[in-house]
Amino acid sequence: MESSASLELAKHTLLMIGAILAVGTFSSLIARLLKIPDVVVFLLLGILIGPSMLGFVDIKAESTMNQLIMIFGSSFILFDGGATVRLNVLKDVWITVVIIATAGVLITAAITGLAAQYFLGLTPIVALLLGTVIASTDPATLVPVFKQVHIKDRVAQAVVSESAFNDAMGAILTFTVLSIVMGAGDFSIGDAIFDLFKQSLFGIFIGGILGYFAAFLISHEKFNFLAEFAPVVALMAVIGAYMGADGMHASGFMAVFVFGIVLGNQESLGFKLTEREGDELEDFVLTTALIMRMFIFILLGTQVNFSLMNLNLFGGIGVIIVFMLVARPVTVFLCALPDRRAKWSFKEMLFMCWTRETGVIPGALAGMLIGMKAPGAEVIASVTFIAILMTILIQATTTKWLAKKLDLLAKD
Repeated sequence: MESSASLELAKHTLLMIGAILAVGTFSSLIARLLKIPDVVVFLLLGILIGPSMLGFVDIKAESTMNQLIMIFGSSFILFDGGATVRLNVLKDVWITVVIIATAGVLITAAITGLAAQYFLGLTPIVALLLGTVIASTDPATLVPVFKQVHIKDRVAQAVVSESAFNDAMGAILTFTVLSIVMGAGDFSIGDAIFDLFKQSLFGIFIGGILGYFAAFLISHEKFNFLAEFAPVVALMAVIGAYMGADGMHASGFMAVFVFGIVLGNQESLGFKLTEREGDELEDFVLTTALIMRMFIFILLGTQVNFSLMNLNLFGGIGVIIVFMLVARPVTVFLCALPDRRAKWSFKEMLFMCWTRETGVIPGALAGMLIGMKAPGAEVIASVTFIAILMTILIQATTTKWLAKKLDLLAKD
């Protein structure tokens, strides 16, 4: 009986995977025809086939399968994004990236918290908790968008790098405020700053070491005995970077992003793949990243809870409007304007104000709060769903249009 039950579960899981791949392929074709980022279509069709509508796919957010897909998928997409970052570009914008990814998260959370207090009538501390949950941007959304919409290098890489680095800050802030809400501790600026530096530095260290080690094994002139297995080495290193950092209570997402940066800039370290092996690795990364995008955003769509959203619909929309049109612009201008090294133009800062989609990481944090039965968790989750829908459907679809208006599209 147990064997039969296990077999039926395996068949059901396989059917879900097949359905997601089929819908994802169809979505990619639609996105190409409409000339919009594919993550937008993935999300919409995910809503269509989810339990709220047709009910074809129903994978619970708390299930092992969903957690596996979200963790590995986000990690691989971040690795792919890191591999596209060029160190010679990043060195000119790193000050802005660091400030927005740290102080910027605090500014965004504070302004959003005030809006939540006003529109939803939440207590100040619960409103701040909501602000911290959605304050970090989503690299899993931004990386695919910038893969399809080619923005000038320094702007694209500043936004993508910020989105990768600010996850640690967002998570630390969320759990710091949560400890106050739950009565488990008092806020300590010193402890929070120490925790941030620890997570960041350990993540950078682990990602850098694994990136160098992987490049050595597949690209060294004499010791590249794993060159033919470059895709497998990259896959193992992505998993190793995330798990290694997580095991040391550091940022796993930062580790895989830095791993991608090192592997993508291996020529500056004196390593170089042959043309054939480089093409094979690139094809593998592009295909795997596409599949991960399909799974992440289709599943994210199936898990949108409309009944939960409706409880705080109008107040939530008000909060997200402030979030998009006030909190983000204030954050960008306060953090980027003083950076005299980067010398951002008004058009570049305006574009950065608009590109800050919410997605996997805030969704996961909201899910954790519900699981922990935190005060205001359902309100926070409903507003997070609204943020995901509004930012992806509005901002991601207009990224290319805005970049063209601001003359920020890269020349082919």
